[in-house]
Amino acid sequence: MFKWLNKLREKNRLYFALLWIVVYIVLNSAAIPLSALIGVESSAALAVNAVLSALLFFWLKSNGLAEHYGLRRVDIPASRFLFYIPLIVFMSRNLWFGFAINFPPAGTVCYILSMLLVGFLEEVIMRGLLFRALAEKNVKTAIIITSVTFGLGHIVNLFNGSGMDLVANICQVFSAVGCGFLFVIIFHRSGSLIPCIVAHSVHNAVSVFGNEAGITAQKRIIFSVVTVILVVGYALILMKTLPKNEYSEPENIEAGEQG
Repeated sequence: MFKWLNKLREKNRLYFALLWIVVYIVLNSAAIPLSALIGVESSAALAVNAVLSALLFFWLKSNGLAEHYGLRRVDIPASRFLFYIPLIVFMSRNLWFGFAINFPPAGTVCYILSMLLVGFLEEVIMRGLLFRALAEKNVKTAIIITSVTFGLGHIVNLFNGSGMDLVANICQVFSAVGCGFLFVIIFHRSGSLIPCIVAHSVHNAVSVFGNEAGITAQKRIIFSVVTVILVVGYALILMKTLPKNEYSEPENIEAGEQG
């Protein structure tokens, strides 16, 4: 299996990243009706994401690519990231409208575990595989494309049986573009995906306790605008304050892989 993945990556790194995106979206979309058949929320998604996470993680480790794709500690002091306070605020956003128990215990556990894995998968696939592949030619273009692709990828929630309405989905896409921009800036400047994985995973996991009752379209729009202001503002601050290093320079991307 790993040899097959290696051959695909060596042939074309961009197509390799896109393949992972397609597989991830298709399998998770298929898991929604399957979980409904099982009768436990996110049970099939948990199985799918556990397999994909294990496959991706062990492939990266076995090929010495884990650090290149961001699975490394952050060398920059936390103070340079404003002690990650904006990320902590972002992680809590799904609880801004209140707390609720939305699923039975088994469904709640499956949902939380599945969302923790989603944070890992989406960060490594989008910010790791896709951004690195695009950045080999042009970093600025890679930042834009990766951010927009991450946001537009959420359009699938309109059609996969998740039950999301049009306004909610548009707001989700809008917010995701902003969040994608922040996460790719963090990875680009620090070389680490760990803060992104933690923030993304926790943000998704706590949504199981979000109170959706009484949230109007107007509130969703305001919520999305506030989110984008928060994450894009934080990203712009980091772009000004974080030092440029070997991870910020496109010509050193390959060198980072060999080290």
